[in-house]
Formats: sequence, structure tokens, C-alpha cells
Amino acid sequence: MAEVSSMAFNFFSRGKSERAKALGDRLPPGQYVTEKWQVLHYGSVPRIDLATWEFRVFGLVDQEIRLGYDQFVALPRKTVTADVHCVTRWSMFDSEWEGVPFLEVMRLAMVKPEAKFVIVHAAQNFTANLPLDDVARDNVLFIDTRNGEPISPEHGWPLRLMVPHLYFWKSAKWVRGIEFTSEDRPGFWEGYGYHMRGDPFQEERYDWQ
Repeated sequence: MAEVSSMAFNFFSRGKSERAKALGDRLPPGQYVTEKWQVLHYGSVPRIDLATWEFRVFGLVDQEIRLGYDQFVALPRKTVTADVHCVTRWSMFDSEWEGVPFLEVMRLAMVKPEAKFVIVHAAQNFTANLPLDDVARDNVLFIDTRNGEPISPEHGWPLRLMVPHLYFWKSAKWVRGIEFTSEDRPGFWEGYGYHMRGDPFQEERYDWQ
């Protein structure tokens, strides 16, 4: 029995080691891998009327934009494969996300050179703050689809920001607009002590760390 137990221990240890090796540098410190996309948010899921839904781009732009739902989803689209990392310590790998590139919205608005930050405005007065350098990237999208299926209201339908290289709270749900600013200011969770940037590989979870 002792020999069998030893063999079993070596088998599972080897499996764990091989899995960790396969993950390589993709898993940030303090995280565990899950295949389930967990639902986490503050407050209730908002009721969205697409007939009155509007996406607004304002602040330090040459062209303020207001787009209805049909206008927004008609913009050029893109699909990226990316991992996500939640500040509550779960990570989900290799989802396929589809939506409108952030860079496409920037192009339409003609963002002014003095803009350095973005404030994301969402339903129920939720906000999230991000450096412009973190969102002006090819893989940052306003998503409505994951793995070929529309995302659910609980996950942010009809529109969610997707910033895969930062903790997932920065990927705000139920987005209604973006504001370009010259100075940073705390969003909703940042006002409660969450980190102003949120890099999972630096474990930037909270500003009191």
C-alpha cells in the first residue's frame, strides 16, 4: 500500500508540475485557473432598453460622439483570444472575445494630444479609470460576444470593455461612454481603495498594500 501511495503521489505531483510548466508565465502570482466565467459585480443587473441606449465619447476630443446601439455595433469589429484575471484571484484562459476595437472609437473621436487618461462611464453611475496607454492597444475591445455567443446581461451585455492585461474590474460592464482627460481620477472601485492601475503580474490589487 505504501508503494502504491508513493506512486500516486509522484503521479499527481508530476501532473501538477507539468500543468504549471504548461502555464508558463501566463498565470499571475496569487491566481488560480478556472474554466468558469464567474459573475461578480456591485448592485443589481441593469435593465437595458436598446431603443434608447446611447454610447457617448467626450472630454478631450475634437469630435464628440453619440451613437445609438445599431450605429455602434455597425462599427468595424475584431476578434481576439485573451486571458482574464480577476482581483478575487481566479484566472480564465483562452477565451475568444469579439467586439469593436477601442482604437476604432479613438479614431472617430480624434482624441487630443493632451489626453492621458480615460474614465469609463457605465450604467448605474459606475466608472473605471485607466491610463490611455493601457487602452490604446490592438487587443482592447468593447465586447458583446465571447466564444461565438452573446455575453449575458450578468456579464455586461449589451457592451463591456475588455482590457485583458489588467485586473478584470477595469473591464467595466454595461458601458455607456468614455471620457478622455488629462489627469487621472479614481473610478468606483478605486474610490474604495482598489489600485489605480491594476496590473495582475505586479499584484496591484489595492492601494493600501
